[in-house]
Formats: sequence, C-alpha cells, structure tokens
Amino acid sequence: MNTSLFFLLLLLLPLLASCIDTKVYIVYLRDNDDIGDKTLQELEEHHLSYLFSVKKVEEQGRSSLIYSYKHSINGFAALLTEEEASQLSDMKDVVKVIPSHERKYSMHTTRSWEFAGLDEELQPSQLDRQDLLLKSQYGKDVIVGMMDSGVWPESESFNDRGMGPIPSSWKGICQTGPDFKKTHCNRKLIGARYYIKGYEAAYGPLNTTTDSRSPRDMDGHGTHTASTVGGQGVPNASALGGFSRGTAFGGAPLARLAIYKVCWPVPNKGKEDGNTCLFEDMLAAFDDAIRDGVHILSVSIGSSSPIDYLQDGLALGALQATKHNILVVCSGGNEGPTPSTVVNTAPWILTVAASSVDRSFDAPIQLGNGQKVKGQSVTPYKLRKRKMYKLVYAEEVVNADVPKTYIPGQCLPGSLSPEKTKGKIVFCLRGNGTRVGKGMEVKRAGGIGYILGNSPANGAELTVDSHVLPATAVTSDDAIQILKYINTTRTRTAYIYPGRTVLQTKPAPKMAAFSSRGPNAITPQILKPDLAAPGLNILAAWTEGNSPTKIATDPRRVKYNILSGTSMACPHVAAAAALLKAIHPDWSSAAIKSALITSAGLLNNAGNHITDASGKKADPFQLGSGHFRPEKAADPGLVYDSSYNDYLLFLCSQGDTKVDPTFICPNATPSAENLNYPSFSFPKLNGKMTVKRTVTNVGGKGSVYFAKVDSPMGISVKVVPPVLHFDRVGEKKSFELTVEANGKKIEKGLYSFGWLSWSDSVHIVRSPIAVSLV
Repeated sequence: MNTSLFFLLLLLLPLLASCIDTKVYIVYLRDNDDIGDKTLQELEEHHLSYLFSVKKVEEQGRSSLIYSYKHSINGFAALLTEEEASQLSDMKDVVKVIPSHERKYSMHTTRSWEFAGLDEELQPSQLDRQDLLLKSQYGKDVIVGMMDSGVWPESESFNDRGMGPIPSSWKGICQTGPDFKKTHCNRKLIGARYYIKGYEAAYGPLNTTTDSRSPRDMDGHGTHTASTVGGQGVPNASALGGFSRGTAFGGAPLARLAIYKVCWPVPNKGKEDGNTCLFEDMLAAFDDAIRDGVHILSVSIGSSSPIDYLQDGLALGALQATKHNILVVCSGGNEGPTPSTVVNTAPWILTVAASSVDRSFDAPIQLGNGQKVKGQSVTPYKLRKRKMYKLVYAEEVVNADVPKTYIPGQCLPGSLSPEKTKGKIVFCLRGNGTRVGKGMEVKRAGGIGYILGNSPANGAELTVDSHVLPATAVTSDDAIQILKYINTTRTRTAYIYPGRTVLQTKPAPKMAAFSSRGPNAITPQILKPDLAAPGLNILAAWTEGNSPTKIATDPRRVKYNILSGTSMACPHVAAAAALLKAIHPDWSSAAIKSALITSAGLLNNAGNHITDASGKKADPFQLGSGHFRPEKAADPGLVYDSSYNDYLLFLCSQGDTKVDPTFICPNATPSAENLNYPSFSFPKLNGKMTVKRTVTNVGGKGSVYFAKVDSPMGISVKVVPPVLHFDRVGEKKSFELTVEANGKKIEKGLYSFGWLSWSDSVHIVRSPIAVSLV
C-alpha cells in the first residue's frame, strides 16, 4: 500500500469510527453556581469539554456538537455512539442523557373569533367583546412566540400598520437566509429564527427544492397558526373559490409575533405527508425564545403518542419556559376518537382540544331517486347544471390488478380503472389515504365528481377541502344512505351542488372526532385536555410557496386557506392568553391557564350541552373544562395558581428527581392529585380520597363563594369548607374535596364525570371531576 495513503487512513480512522452507529443525544447538565458568570463562548467550551473527554480527538468533539444550550437550559446536543452516551451519563454534573431520534414530533394540523366572542368590528351592543379587546388594547406589546414551520412574511396579515415601536424588552433577532431578509421583519413580525442542525444530522442536507433554509414557511402550517394568533385585520379575505369571505384577523391583532421554525419536510415524501420536528431543534428554540423575551409560546406540535415527561423535549422545554413565567399552549393531537391519545399532557402545559364553529359550507347531493343528501365542500369547481351523472361506488371501478388486501372503497392512488370511472361521480370512503388524494385519484381515472363518505369513527364531523374536481363530503349516516341507494338501484345517478358558506348554524360548537382524547396516559391524575377551541375548518393566512392541498401536482396558490386540526385550536387559546397577559401583566402563567380553564363554557348555541361528532354529550376527556370563553377568562373571580416548585414537587411524585438538581425532593412527597390544578382526576379510586386545593381571589374584595357539586355517577363528593370568604384581592383560601364510591353499581375501570363550581353570583369558577373505580 502507498505509504502516504496508509498514514492518511490512520488519520481518518477516528473520524470514520465516530460516524459509525452514532445518533443525536441530548445531555442535560447541572446548573452550577458559576454558570451565570460564564460568557456564551465559555459555556460552549464547557460543553465541549465533555465531548473532548469521550471523543479523545478534539476535532471529533467539535464536529459532533449540534447545539450548545446556554441561555435558559444548560446542556448540549451531540452525535454520540451508545458507548459514548453511557460514558457521559456517569460523569459529574451530568443530569440525564436522552437519545433524540426516538422522539419525533409533527405538526397537528375568521369566523372562529366572532364565534368565540371576539369581533374586530365592534358593535355598541357587544359590551363583553368591547371590554376584553379594549382593556387588552388588542394584545398590544404582548410577544407571542410561534414554534412551527416558519412564516410567509409577505402576507397582509403580518403588516405593521398602526403599531408602535418594538418593546424594549425584546432581545431576539431576525435571522436571514437565501430568501429571508432582515426587512421581512417589522413591528408585527419582530423576530424570526430557524433550527435545522438536528434535522440535518438525522436526514442529511435539506433539499432546498422542498423548503427554504431560512425562517420562510414553504409548508403553510406556521403561517396559518401565526395569523390566527396575531394577524392584523384583512378585509375581504377568503379561501379558494371565495368561501368564508370576510375580515380575517387574529385574536390578539396588536400582539407581536416571534417566529421559531423547527419543522421541516420528511425526506422522500410529499408535502401532504407532513413535516417532522426534532427534539434537539425544539429545545434550541425554547432556549432562545426564553432569552428573547416572549410572553406566550404557541406550539401546534406533538408526538403521535404520549411520551414520558423527562423523555419529551417539548415538555422539558416548556418546563424551562414555565420557570421564566412563560405560558406554553400546545395542541392535544389528532388521534381521536381513540381514548388515551391526548399528548402534551404535562401539567405546566395548557393542552387544547378542537371543536367546530357556527359555519358550514353546504354542498348537497341530489340522488336519482329524488332524495337530497346534505354535504359540505369548499371546492371551487362545479358540475354542469341540470345534468345528472352516473354514480358508482369506488369498489365497482377498481383496477383488475388491485391486490386482495386493498380496503374496499378507499380510492387509493392507482386503484381506479379509467375505463370504468370516466365521466362518473365516484363515491369513496374516508379511512386510509388523504381526503384530497382520493379526489385526485378519481380525477386521474377520469371521474367527473367525487363524494367522500365518513366512517363511523368520524360520524357527523365534516372536514372540508379544496378538491381538484367537483366534490363534497357527507356524514357516516348519509354515507350509509348513499351506499344503500347504490346497492338497491340499477341505474344510479347523482348531482353535486356547488358549495356555499352558511353562518349561524346550530348546534355549535361540536367536538371534532379527530381531536385526541383523555384520559392522560402518562399521569391520569392530571385531567387532559384542558379545554376546547375552534379547530375545524378554520380560515387563516397561507404560504404562497405551497398549494392549498399541499400536493406537489396541485399548481394552485392562495393567500388564505382552510385547515382543520388541534393545531388550529392551539393558537386560538394562545391569542386569548395574550389578551389576558396584556390585561393582567403580573399574573403567573398558571393563573392565566387557570382563568381560561375555569371560565370555559359547556353549552352550545342551541342552549344544550356540547356534543361530540356522533351527537352524544361530550365529556371532559373530549373537551376538558369546556369551550374557551376569552371574555369570561379576563375576569375569572378565582384562580388556581401554581409555581415552578409545585411542578417539581409533582415530578417528585412521579419518581423524577433529576430534572432540576438544585431542587431536593422532600421525604413526604405530595400525591399527583394534590397539585393545585384547576381540575380533578381520580383514576382507580379505592375507598375514599381527599385532595387539597388553594384558590386566589382576583375578583372583588369582600367576595363570598359558595360551592356547588354535580357529582359523578356512583360517587359522593364533599367540599370542606363549602363557603369561602375573601376580604381582599390576592387573598388565598384552601379547601378539601373528598370523593368516595356511594355504593351504586358502576362498571369498574370506566370513568364517570362531574363538576365543582364556586360562585359569588357574579363569577362561576368551574372545574371538571373524573373518577374511575379500581
């Protein structure tokens, strides 16, 4: 062998070895007393010293470092072998070493504000709405951090007309990129950053044909959520085809927005398959956002299933934010209606479920037998008038070579025969594949129109889409009727009417079937989700770098788009929190969270209890404490407050003692049920249990509150004392709540639900109660 080549290989061997079986690990370090005295460079060198000790070669250590967390989180992310990670975990001052790539997250993908009680076009009769928006000055100078897929800065929703100077407390930056300039930031978008090191460590260099290496949003999700929080009023906004036309504005239209782009396209997949958001990138965003000076963080991101708190980058970052009195609002997930699917369940996070608003997009179907079936659509395409078309079920027109494992009626890509489909309306079932993708398959095969039938799991929930051909969606009950017509009629025909926007529909809200549900799989003693907000068919700003369907072959571009998901519900609540922060700047993040939870409502606009998509009464595992009511939350009367130390005590009860090494768990750790949370959950109750809560008076002095209990079925509930007297604002009073089975036969393991309400005849402070027996 050539001698020079031999020595070159010797030099490269350590570097080659470091690339074998490496993955990203997050290393948390103890906060020593001298950490605050170190410069940022000194902190990074301190982090590198740990890598030098396991990598041996200094250059390996430097090249393996991905992030040095040094603002509010002490630690780093690095590429390590399993052996190196094990060595680090045994070192002095190392609290925890967590593998990152096992923890992947994705995005949980303005009539809603008017429906929620906030309308930019105020009327004299709308006193509550005026009171909240005027008192909060429309969220003026509250800084909301958006952790998402970036922003489309040219959207009119982000203009800064009428906004004053950027608050002096702001310490953030406007990070530039190939197509993102400093001038893209303004007095509305006051900051923008992007985090890609973890993504590229996992997947390799970003494909810049699919996304921008900058804070620019090429997906649409981030722009949608940001404008929902703080978009300026834009008149005459609408989705493709003119649907939902009106003034689009965010809930806190004068709030400042700070963008933290942490989500990127999944490699080798289409845009419609969603993005991935990695642990280490999100943790870096939390680290910066806390230092930058945000007041609220809106995070429409989550894992597909619940994760233990100390293995969850989002929960850990949110805990650090809570330490700095920043409220973190998160989406609860879109895995409903399956129980125990709700995510982002840490008690320091405000977890949001999705519901509907009082608006529909009616696009009915006329069947050949004279029957008219209700449908909904925001598709801009129309069938020729006064013409009935042949109607077929997808299973009748599949290709002959479709495998036997194919699920009937799904209209999956490549499954339909053009010879059998051409010129017909095709009826497809919701289930596998995307809703828009099914319509594209019908169009590919030459179909003239498309009807999407809900599965029983989706019930009456109709999620609308901007399809590529005339189309409409129907409920599961109506889907059964259409199938019955197809199966019993020889010559079947149908006509799809063009869609139209209809307001003030009843009943509303209804819970979305896709919204993830409790009980909390990590800590069932903490009831989740916390509350519900509009998340079904929400109009907001959109990127012009992507189509409204996110499908690459769709050339259409829009400025506003309709999306559904708990991702859309989350920024509604974040905006409400921003308004409360503007009115009550001295309130803790827990107090704001409590105000929103205990003021939520249980009635729909027909005066009945809110229902789920099947029409059944929605329970707290679906809607938490109820549907958010921002104007009530501004004056909640009482709040259940909690501190950072309270959350550490809670973690002690879970056996987690290392999250903050400066905090020592007491010998007698309070139970998780005793965290001062604004709801009550008693899983597997055996006999009797008593918990303590403390409420703070934020209403008037001289207030007297009386307890009212609606007991869960089969459970007796007692509150002591039943009356609370407050002499002054800020005064705290404690009470005990005891639950006990009352002997009535109820099925073990199943939850029953009730409510505790405190009222002084002006305020109603309501908390849900969930109990299951052992």
